[in-house]
Amino acid sequence: MAAAREGVPDGRYGRSADARADRKLKIVGGVLGAGLLGVIAWSGIHYITQSEVTGQLLRSKPVSETSVQVVLEIRKDKDKAGVCTVRSLGSDGSEVGRKDFTFDRREDHFTERVTLRTTRHAAATKLEGCRAASGS
Repeated sequence: MAAAREGVPDGRYGRSADARADRKLKIVGGVLGAGLLGVIAWSGIHYITQSEVTGQLLRSKPVSETSVQVVLEIRKDKDKAGVCTVRSLGSDGSEVGRKDFTFDRREDHFTERVTLRTTRHAAATKLEGCRAASGS
């Protein structure tokens, strides 16, 4: 008995329509992927360069049941005042403290230690964000 052949010999009749469609899909997918990466990179660079005031929480530690000491690193224009919002959470995840700290030092990069008063013991503290102070 002769074995039945499975399709046409390779290279005899050119590429099938499926192979051409696969190639087109790969090209379109590559172009769309590159475009998406470009948009993400542009928006990230735009966000970073447009921020007039940036901050980073270096460390925090509870100093009592109702206060937390926070060390912030601030970057801003020398002529601008900045406002950073710090938030503390209790062990159950609820907010136990929040405060806006204003920095008007005539330096563009500095470290500042501030104290945040809380309603009870703070399990975690985070920097919500920084912005330029209104009116500056």
